[in-house]
Amino acid sequence: MAVTAKLSRKFYETFGDEIANELVEWFNQVDATYRTDLRELNELNFARFDAKLEQRVAELDAKWERRIAELRRDVDAGLHQLKAELVRWMFLFWAGTTFTVLGVMIALMRI
Repeated sequence: MAVTAKLSRKFYETFGDEIANELVEWFNQVDATYRTDLRELNELNFARFDAKLEQRVAELDAKWERRIAELRRDVDAGLHQLKAELVRWMFLFWAGTTFTVLGVMIALMRI
């Protein structure tokens, strides 16, 4: 919102309209310059903030990707170990069952 500088009527009467108007114009130019400078500075600061935020988000994303990859490796290793354990127990179960059935069959054949 632009604010136009105004001087009192007494100032105009003392120094005249031409000088008072020049002074008002100069104040307005200074104000416009400062506003422009402030706007540019704010834009630069926001751009810097945005870049830093983007960098931090990328770092966080990479960190989560690493953690998820580690978790997947741990889960895969655990599942591989579980599979090996299950195969071992299945073999023992079927071997025990087979020997038991063969033993019973042999015992029945002798009778």
